[in-house]
Amino acid sequence: MSRTEKMPTAPEITTLGPAKLPTPLGSGYFCKEEERIPLSVDSSISQDLKEPQIMLFEPAGPRTHLYFDPGKVKCAIVTCGGLCPGLNDVIRAIVMEAHYCYGVAAVLGIRYGLEGFIPAYKHNIVELKPHDMTEIHQFGGTVLGSSRGPQPPEAIVDALERMNVGVLFVIGGDGSMKAASMIMEEVRRRNLRMSIIGIPKTIDNDINFISQSFGFETAVDKAAEIIRCAHVEAEGVPYGIGMVKLMGRESGFIAAQATLAMREVNFVLIPEAPFVLDGEGGLLAALNKRLAARNHAVVVVAEGAGQHLLKATGKRDPSGNPVLGDITTLLRDSFVNYFKARGKNATVKVIDPSYMIRSVPANANDRVYCGFLGQYAVHAAMAGKTDMVVAKIMDRYVHLPLSMVTTSRRRLDTRSAFWRAVLESTGQDELKGMYPKDDK
Repeated sequence: MSRTEKMPTAPEITTLGPAKLPTPLGSGYFCKEEERIPLSVDSSISQDLKEPQIMLFEPAGPRTHLYFDPGKVKCAIVTCGGLCPGLNDVIRAIVMEAHYCYGVAAVLGIRYGLEGFIPAYKHNIVELKPHDMTEIHQFGGTVLGSSRGPQPPEAIVDALERMNVGVLFVIGGDGSMKAASMIMEEVRRRNLRMSIIGIPKTIDNDINFISQSFGFETAVDKAAEIIRCAHVEAEGVPYGIGMVKLMGRESGFIAAQATLAMREVNFVLIPEAPFVLDGEGGLLAALNKRLAARNHAVVVVAEGAGQHLLKATGKRDPSGNPVLGDITTLLRDSFVNYFKARGKNATVKVIDPSYMIRSVPANANDRVYCGFLGQYAVHAAMAGKTDMVVAKIMDRYVHLPLSMVTTSRRRLDTRSAFWRAVLESTGQDELKGMYPKDDK
């Protein structure tokens, strides 16, 4: 490599100390401690990257030597935030790997998210055993329950010390990974030998450096089924408009992906593309043109789209996120009034399947993905890794520092080939706001 070439960066993973104990795992593939995987990353997985670059990542997988003595270490699992397909699959994978492959002393389940650590809530701690896990992957949700909102990291670490826990697995989204980072800071402050491992979860697919979060594929599958229903509804009446509201507070990945899966969609509205309603290049004129030609239309809306057209609520949910305005009500009323003024009676059917999609069991591909995440999380913890998450980048499972996934939220790049494909599928590329302002 010449002196002018930029050396690849290698995110450093924290370890608790030397791994000296031989693994109980049988022969086969093991990661070498010095091994690194070169991967090309760009703004599609992190808006923090201004240009593509090669980065060297520590591979996920079993090591030949462990930091923790398996028979003497307790693990704990907590699930936080909203529901997502695959949560039970990740829990099951962790428990099965920890018990059958490593023979850990115990795996504890923390009930109802971070609240479960706080004595005042009086949530019971449960021990998770393999025979309790046999059927949980058949169901949606999380057998541990969940909650939103922060809890004092000092109280959480107090609880972990009382339970003599050596490894904590935190399964959750952006806020949960930030909470895991705060727990890690408190662990460091007390100079404890405790491993904190994150498993990123978000149905919105918006965690930094996670190209596809678990449950996303299942969500797209279910969203596509709902879009099909909206299309049937729209076709059944004159000037019928089927509108589907999908998850996506700050990013439109589910809406865009489901649109590509169901080519019946005529308009997809996402937070990253600030559309306009009226005038030339407005949604209403484009919708009028579509209905005049085909007598029906399908509109897919991410929940965070069009917030620039609404008055800010000024409220926040328990996780600290701004409470969004109701974009579908604004759109429905605008559609009806626009066509009424032109002597047409538009019928708008709005479908919001958000909670149904969040709570379904994972599909086959997501189950495989969740299985790997759970297994690799246990491998990392037993080797003494900490302050990190398990991630899949370019079909490779790697370790990432918690700091890399908490700096910002990932958003859909409206300059990308992916977004162009979406616009070509719907034919809405002439709408204002579909491309960044500085693009011609």
